[in-house]
Amino acid sequence: MVGFKATDVPPTATVKFLGAGTAACIADLITFPLDTAKVRLQIQGERQGPVRAIASAQYRGVLGTILTMVRTEGPRSLYNGLVAGLQRQMSFASVRIGLYDSVKQFYTKGSEHAGIGSRLLAGSTTGALAVAVAQPTDVVKVRFQAQARAGGGRRYQSTIDAYKTIAREEGFRGLWKGTSPNVARNAIVNCAELVTYDLIKDALLKANLMTGSCPPFSVWVPGTW
Repeated sequence: MVGFKATDVPPTATVKFLGAGTAACIADLITFPLDTAKVRLQIQGERQGPVRAIASAQYRGVLGTILTMVRTEGPRSLYNGLVAGLQRQMSFASVRIGLYDSVKQFYTKGSEHAGIGSRLLAGSTTGALAVAVAQPTDVVKVRFQAQARAGGGRRYQSTIDAYKTIAREEGFRGLWKGTSPNVARNAIVNCAELVTYDLIKDALLKANLMTGSCPPFSVWVPGTW
């Protein structure tokens, strides 16, 4: 681009989209056992009364849950649903984070000065849109994390099998179960994360505490900050 040095050219929407999804996949690879432990703790005792559930709790605490799963189901059980999890991140984070700048520019009609209202609208829009796109991957991921490897009673044998089984047994809408609360949650989370980041970055730039321009979660190049 004329008038720009190589390090000054802002990344395209495609680069932001792919960059956000790839970064989220890497983060998911590292934190997936913690997510699996969270799901197991959340569903523990769902078919029992409260007193019996407490007395017969199989999992106790995050570390205890991880150690129990490794002992009874093997280390690989911590990564049940990883394929669906990576599919989720590639579709979810790419839209939620990667399209934030583009949607913000749409609401501001290309203006460089975005108000708090435009930022909140952009955060809510990309957060809700991301859920609408990625909800089936989230449903399959959680179903895999919830099913135990021990005992041989696994309902889903593969990621593709899970999509097919849910659609066949529960209808196509079964893949979008829980969409409404998930949309509300992620619209709020996206506003809290991206809008806060956006505002703090602008404040730091205006106070001359840093120089250059780095859109939210874009590809960073040394010398641009």
